Amino acid sequence: MKKGRIIGIGVIVVVVLLGVWTFWGHAHQQKDEITLGTIGSDAKIWNYIAKQPATKKAHIKLQVKSFTDGVALNTATAQGKVNVNAFQSDAYLQAYNQKNPKQQLDVIGTTYLEPLGIYSTKYKQLSQIPDGSIIAIADNPSNTARGLKLLAQAGLIKLKPNFSTLSGLNGIASNPHQFKFQEIDDTTGPRVIKDQKVAAALISNTIALEGHLNVLTDSLYHEQVNQSTKANINVLATAKNASKQQKHQYQKLLQIYHSKNVQKYVQREFDGTKIEVQKPVSYLRN
Repeated sequence: MKKGRIIGIGVIVVVVLLGVWTFWGHAHQQKDEITLGTIGSDAKIWNYIAKQPATKKAHIKLQVKSFTDGVALNTATAQGKVNVNAFQSDAYLQAYNQKNPKQQLDVIGTTYLEPLGIYSTKYKQLSQIPDGSIIAIADNPSNTARGLKLLAQAGLIKLKPNFSTLSGLNGIASNPHQFKFQEIDDTTGPRVIKDQKVAAALISNTIALEGHLNVLTDSLYHEQVNQSTKANINVLATAKNASKQQKHQYQKLLQIYHSKNVQKYVQREFDGTKIEVQKPVSYLRN
């Protein structure tokens, strides 16, 4: 009788332990599943990372989701529908946070900088663009300001002294060529430059690559990579209210991104147009 009780208790203990182990294992698996949202050609990078031995070694199961709209992706991230995203510059993220005080994002770390370019299918040089022409520029605050800065650097316009990373068209001090600016959804840039009414368009490199354009060889003019463009460095971002444990897990993704193997792939796949930037978040704020 006593022996039977001992066996019965042993069976119960084993069952309970198996249940706990199964529950822990399931919870652990869920914890390691990360959904990353991105836009355009960057999906290639993160799908490549998802298959890397380093990702498996870090116990990460990475699911990559492609979006076509940056605001929608940021909103999904802030709401926890997407764990992290990788598509935007720090300036774009800061502009989003200013407009959405109840759905804030945090920067996990830096990834790369890719120059913004001025493109045209009608002209080979900036000097050929006639006065009064239509220039297409992004309709979101951070990319509008970035585009205007580039036009100023190219000598086409002058900006007001108080121009900031969120300034719009009213930040133009002088427009000697009397250009007309058409604000567009920046994802449509490669299509817009084919419009007969548009002389040129400012297109971010991620979108340009989708349109089979290389900023280093196909643009009429592009940003120079230096400290003045640090607000344009792309970042990995997550919801501000994500836990420390979650953010620590997402940091592993960043480490894998900056690994030699992944960087060789990025260099080869994108012809050097995504320039690696591995800096602390404090670099963006100084």
